[in-house]
Amino acid sequence: MERGLPRRTLLAGAGAAGVGTVWGAEGGAVAAGRTRPVGQGAVDAEAARLERGLIALRRDLHRHPEAPGQERRTAGVVARELRAAGLDVTTGVGGHGVVGVLRGARPGRTVAYRADMDAVPARDIIGGGPSVAHLCGHDVHTVIALGVARVLSRLRRRLDGTAVFLFQPAEETLSGARALIDAGVLERTGTKEIHALHCGPFPVGRFAVTPGFGMPGQDKAEVTVPGPDAPGTARRLAEQIGGLATVPLPRTPADLERLVADARTPDGPLARFVTVQARAQEAGVSVSYRCWPEDRYLDVREDIRRLAASFPGARVSFPAGPFPAMVCPERDGRALARYLRRTRGRDAVIRLHAAFPPFSGEDFALYLDRLPGTFTFLGVRAPGAPVTTSYPHFPDFAPDERAIGIGVRAMAGWIAERTRGRSKFLHP
Repeated sequence: MERGLPRRTLLAGAGAAGVGTVWGAEGGAVAAGRTRPVGQGAVDAEAARLERGLIALRRDLHRHPEAPGQERRTAGVVARELRAAGLDVTTGVGGHGVVGVLRGARPGRTVAYRADMDAVPARDIIGGGPSVAHLCGHDVHTVIALGVARVLSRLRRRLDGTAVFLFQPAEETLSGARALIDAGVLERTGTKEIHALHCGPFPVGRFAVTPGFGMPGQDKAEVTVPGPDAPGTARRLAEQIGGLATVPLPRTPADLERLVADARTPDGPLARFVTVQARAQEAGVSVSYRCWPEDRYLDVREDIRRLAASFPGARVSFPAGPFPAMVCPERDGRALARYLRRTRGRDAVIRLHAAFPPFSGEDFALYLDRLPGTFTFLGVRAPGAPVTTSYPHFPDFAPDERAIGIGVRAMAGWIAERTRGRSKFLHP
């Protein structure tokens, strides 16, 4: 990593001076039993020591949100904390991306863990917002990844293989993963699989696994209409295109509750769906839509062309191709579910039986197109809290901070298990 990637050191500086390094002294956890592999008990003990500091760090990041592609301060904080944990750190990867590499003392596999660092732009907040804000949980994702890195660094002498931590910029614009991949991160680190968590509207302490499913991709279209009545024509066409939706966009908390329940229902209304946003403009229609399964994009494109053809002179343009859906390999998701049930309890796991309709795509799809891995929703809904407090992009999004320690315990143990040389995914 240090030799192969362009290196640009981004120190936190004055902008990050408000929070000190959250880690304590090195080495206390490895004084005894050095030949034993990392176990969940050791992981839980180390995570408990870090929890208060991680919550403080998350609050600092939350107070300093940065738009996609502008994560300079956040990247500086991340680099500082990784170096303090003893990782090999490369900065300036694909923009403000940070890569940390932790090599265990024992032979094994190379496994990556990804966290996204950017905040939600004002235009993408449900109902609009005054400014960029951490309303998708990326501040939580970042500190969980830092916690996992720190836990495993303290257990390094018992760690098999290598853990690679990818702190990614610009997820909200679906460009950060591509930037890291194009920088050669996966090849240079020799990564064999990749994993991630994302905040979700499930009770704190629960994990929603997604074997065979994930999150839909995204496609767009622009339709131009000629003539003196172009605005009226655009409104009529937008209404017709909007009618292609099989699942309406949620508008109330009750709608969100229904979506959460439907995602857990085998062969339910989300097993196949189309969601559409069609906005009439002065002389055309701007369309954004999501489908599941992914092959439905071809059908929807044909439907949009057909509807536009009924308006003489209308012209339709699409991007080169839809942004891909994120599909989690089924056997990988099942392996994680078994691990979580064994270590966190049987009631800790929820299985989703449908793609969860988000308000944007998820560029973790680009990693899973190349490698096996998992993408799991971490429950952040506090007891009795409205669903909007745990549903990303809503203005009152306020995750239960207890989820941070829960996520660190689960993912540190999972990554330690995955790096073991003898560990392989099992077929269902």
